[in-house]
Amino acid sequence: MKETVLVIMAAGIGSRFGGGIKQLEPVGPGGEIIMDYSIYDALQAGFDKVVFIIRRDLEADFKEIIGNRIEKVAKVEYAFQEIENLPEGFEVPADRKKPWGTGQAVLSAKGLIDGPFMVINADDYYGKEGFRKIHDYMVNEMQEGGAQYDLCMGGFMLENTLSENGGVSRGVCQVDEKGNLQAVRETYDIRLVDGKLTAADVAGNPVAVESGCHASMNMWGLPASFMKVLEEEFPVFLSGLKEGDVKAEFLLPEIINQKVREGKVTVKVLETPDKWFGVTYREDKQNVVDSLKELIAQGAYPERLYE
Repeated sequence: MKETVLVIMAAGIGSRFGGGIKQLEPVGPGGEIIMDYSIYDALQAGFDKVVFIIRRDLEADFKEIIGNRIEKVAKVEYAFQEIENLPEGFEVPADRKKPWGTGQAVLSAKGLIDGPFMVINADDYYGKEGFRKIHDYMVNEMQEGGAQYDLCMGGFMLENTLSENGGVSRGVCQVDEKGNLQAVRETYDIRLVDGKLTAADVAGNPVAVESGCHASMNMWGLPASFMKVLEEEFPVFLSGLKEGDVKAEFLLPEIINQKVREGKVTVKVLETPDKWFGVTYREDKQNVVDSLKELIAQGAYPERLYE
């Protein structure tokens, strides 16, 4: 059995390291950050290794904040997402300031993965159920080498992913009767107003969002062979950039969504009842602290994760 790998996308937080970035503020009683709880849940679910995707120039700082601590309890490796990591024949536009998005982030970990892997964001709390369901699916059900790539994702109930302090952006999912993903629509400014969901499209126009639908929180289970899709699509993305566009991103959900439409990928949506929380807004931090205290009181976590 090939090892199962947890891949944590953390390169996007690098530019704000050391500046009081909200995602890296301690939220647990032992000074833990949100990432600590995701890793704890993943290891309990059976994952064998953690791969952090970071910026190379911040390796020392990252290890000091969390990496060295995790290396004591799990196998850890590092992948480096850099703006200049491009396919042959492409150059970084002169005014480009940041790397190329979550698709490039995952692609940067290619040499460290030879089995099924799970991708998550560094700054989201997902709860235990998604890690367990995705690990079990990858080990017991995921097929390699078929006519379609076999993927899975954590399907959160949209209402469980909102912030009390403002609107959030989410990938709102269409799911068929077999539990397979049909489409992901990036939706913005989602709020619960007087018991009803409101939302907007990228231009700010109101869009309908149904209660009870699933949301993607960038919690994906992927076969190692999916790296080939990213390798093929990255140069296609770069070739299609308009002159002067220095902000476009090669995004993992958009790639998956495209391949679903093309019939080249199936994605099993594994519903999780857990409530997401994170620090979309600085005011969210106290809710994270209080939520973790409650989970610790319920016995979901020890007072100190790694003692």
